[in-house]
Amino acid sequence: MPQIGLFEMRRLEMLSNTIFGVAMTLLAYDLPKASSFKEAPTWIGLIHVYAQPVIALMISFVVAGLFWFSHHRRLAVAPEAGRGVVFLNLLFLLSIIILPVTNGLYGGYRLDGVVAVIYGLHLTMIATLNLLLWILALRGQSNPHLLVTAVVPVLVFLLGTAVAFVSPMLAQFTWGLAFLAPIAGWFAERRAKR
Repeated sequence: MPQIGLFEMRRLEMLSNTIFGVAMTLLAYDLPKASSFKEAPTWIGLIHVYAQPVIALMISFVVAGLFWFSHHRRLAVAPEAGRGVVFLNLLFLLSIIILPVTNGLYGGYRLDGVVAVIYGLHLTMIATLNLLLWILALRGQSNPHLLVTAVVPVLVFLLGTAVAFVSPMLAQFTWGLAFLAPIAGWFAERRAKR
C-alpha cells in the first residue's frame, strides 16, 4: 500500500521519456545542412564540415542514452518518492534538456579548452545528479553494483574535465571511459557475492 504524500514515479517516467526523446533528437539540430556546400563536397570537405559536430553528437547521444537507461532502472528500484526526490529528478531532467545546447557549442568548438571544460562540467553535473538520485533510491538497500555504476561516470567526467584544461582532444577519449561503468558495477556485484 502506497504511503500518503509519496509520488508515483511512473508519472515522472512518462515525462522523462519525452524529455530524453526531445533532447536526443535536438542533438542533431546543429549538424551542418547540405546547403552549406556550394557544390558537391569532396571527402576532405565532408570531414572538415561534419567531423566535429558528429563526434559531439555521438558522445552526447550515448551519454543521454546511458543516463536514460540509468534513470529507468532507478525508477524501478524506487517506484515512489517524496517531494524532494521528485524535484531533484526534475533538476536532473533539466540538465538533460540543456544537453543539446552544450553539445552544439562543443560540436562547433570541440578543441577549444574553455568549451571542452564547459561541456565536461555539464556532463559532470548530469552524472552527479544521477548519483545523488541513486543514493536516495538505494537508502536502506545493499546494492553496491548499482552505486558503483553511478559513481564511475562522476569520477570519469571529473577526470575528463581536468584533462580538458590541458588537452581538449584527449578529454573526449577520457570521457568515453564513463561507458565502462556497467562493467565496474558488474565487478562490484561479483565481489559482493563472494
